[in-house]
Amino acid sequence: MTQKIIKLTVRDIRFPTSLELHGSDAMHTDPDYSVAYVVIETDQGMRGYGLTFTVGRGTEIVVCAVEALSALVVGKSLEEIVSDFRGFYRLLSSDGQMRWIGPEKGVIQLATAAVLNSVWDLWARMEGKEPRKLISCIDFRYITDALTEQEALEILEKAEAGKQQRVDQMLKEGYPAYTTSCAWLGYSDQLLKQLCTDALSEGWTKFKVKVGADLEDDIRRCSLIRQMIGPNNTLMIDANQRWDVGEAITWVTKLAEYKPLWIEEPTCPDDILGHAAISKALAPLGIGVASGEQCHNRVMFKQFLQAEALQFIQIDSCRMGSVNENLAVLLMAHKFKVPVCPHAGGVGLCELVQHLILFDYISVSASLDDRMCEFVDHLHEHFISPVVIKNAHYMPPKDPGYSCEMLESSVQRYQYPQGEVWKQFKKQSLKD
Repeated sequence: MTQKIIKLTVRDIRFPTSLELHGSDAMHTDPDYSVAYVVIETDQGMRGYGLTFTVGRGTEIVVCAVEALSALVVGKSLEEIVSDFRGFYRLLSSDGQMRWIGPEKGVIQLATAAVLNSVWDLWARMEGKEPRKLISCIDFRYITDALTEQEALEILEKAEAGKQQRVDQMLKEGYPAYTTSCAWLGYSDQLLKQLCTDALSEGWTKFKVKVGADLEDDIRRCSLIRQMIGPNNTLMIDANQRWDVGEAITWVTKLAEYKPLWIEEPTCPDDILGHAAISKALAPLGIGVASGEQCHNRVMFKQFLQAEALQFIQIDSCRMGSVNENLAVLLMAHKFKVPVCPHAGGVGLCELVQHLILFDYISVSASLDDRMCEFVDHLHEHFISPVVIKNAHYMPPKDPGYSCEMLESSVQRYQYPQGEVWKQFKKQSLKD
């Protein structure tokens, strides 16, 4: 039955996480976790849900960009879109006028991700996807010097061997995760210790610490965390783009005694050669470099891989052009033998990225070596199908779709600025 898209709505949803410094890091000191939340509706009563993540101010700009893209979506049928998904991706990302404010980067790409996520959610409620069908969703423009369409197909076909065993393994054990919830930069030592104690008791063995604002403070906090988790558990550190290249090398060298597996986003996320220099300098210390959550598109990932600039690839479900572009990166990472450890957290990012990393293991890499997915324990209660963590592993979602659908009560309560929560803040500010 044809599903014609007849309506697209987008809303600005913000959660006041800055009040308790959830999500605080060296560059984003007071984030209010937010989404541009998209719903598409068909003439047959079906709906698809999508979102892209932001940290408060500026979400309204993404909403405007989604509204600008909506004219390219409404009136098309789902069948028309998925029969040429590569063409539809290019329609959104390369519109002859709107691409000028990108192309394939920044606000317009965030908006593209939100729209495409809603289409994937709608499509995911339908039939399964064969390898050739998945390949047809990828825009190979600009990346064929790193990965051809034929190479991508061969990777997927090779991974068919043992696929059912990996499905069964994931259903039983889940995908390994690490936690960032214990050590946001704004947390006190007392809270940090309590959260680490709780996480250890729940079975967590991999922990990430935010660093980058003050070296002495970082030394103290990394020492505290390492003492808390012991020598055999895994520690990662994340500077959220704080340093210049030389500063990053010097700073991380002074934290090397705490044995971090990686330093995440040590410098400007666009500086591919800078990441390569940091990687080379830290290699003798056994510290890798991880990045990707603010990597604009597949072309940048291609260059990171070609330059051997990263030892860990961190895809994001809302930064690039949705599943379409993430498929390209997963396949390139496999070819270049770099493990994928996705970025998650925020609002809905864990719900979304679990699908991508499960797909990577089951249908692309067939490996769990040096692989794990980030988990942050915030705001899952606002989703119809919240992520399930068991023994520090992501358990595969059971409901159809892309796990994007939010509770309508939460959407109405936190919609900005007219939701009840934000009206109360406005009243309080007027009193003050």
